[in-house]
This record gives sequence, C-alpha cells and structure tokens, in this order.
Amino acid sequence: MHAFIIEDDYLIGQSLRDMLERLGFTRFSFARSEDAAIMGAADQQIDLITADVRLLPGDGLNAVEAICAKHQIPVIFITGYADELAERAPDAVVVQKPIKIEDLEGAVGKALGQKQDR
Repeated sequence: MHAFIIEDDYLIGQSLRDMLERLGFTRFSFARSEDAAIMGAADQQIDLITADVRLLPGDGLNAVEAICAKHQIPVIFITGYADELAERAPDAVVVQKPIKIEDLEGAVGKALGQKQDR
C-alpha cells in the first residue's frame, strides 16, 4: 500500500513513514508544501494521505481538498492544532501531535473504513 505524507518537518515525516511501515504500508511519497503536495499527487496511485494542517509554505487542508477533488483518497490529518481543524473539517480523521503509534493505527483503520463505506 502507498502512503503520501504531506509534512514540512523532515523528522516527523520520517517518523510517520516508520510507523506506517509497521502498519503494513510499503511505498511512500513525500511533499513538504501545499504546491508540492498537489503536484506530487498527480499520476500516483495513493492508498492513504497523511497531512499536516500547517505547512511552510501553504496549508495541508487546502492541498488535501485539491487532491481529493480529483481522487477519493482516505486522509488522516496530523496536527498540533486539532481545535482549528475541527472548525474547518469537522468530519476529518485527526491524530494529534506528538504522534503515538496506537493513535495512528486507530486513525488508519478509521480512514480506510470510511473509504470502504463510500
């Protein structure tokens, strides 16, 4: 399975990759900005997106909206700003930073389960 990690902090992105690998993901793509995420998602078969909400530069929610306008892909938002995200995307699957493998595992199950319900 292929995970697309949108995260501007290199170490957090690598930590996410390691955790997702433990959860069965085998392929990974990365983007560090809103524009790079939108361009990077084109022409890829993605099974899951993890996205930070605040990117430098850009906005993870805007990137996800642009990507998912063309493809239905399960999304997990990884953020230290869960309250802000709750206002902007109340139905979003969210993992609060700092990330714990147990929280990520539950969120992956929930996000992938939502895709199957569609």
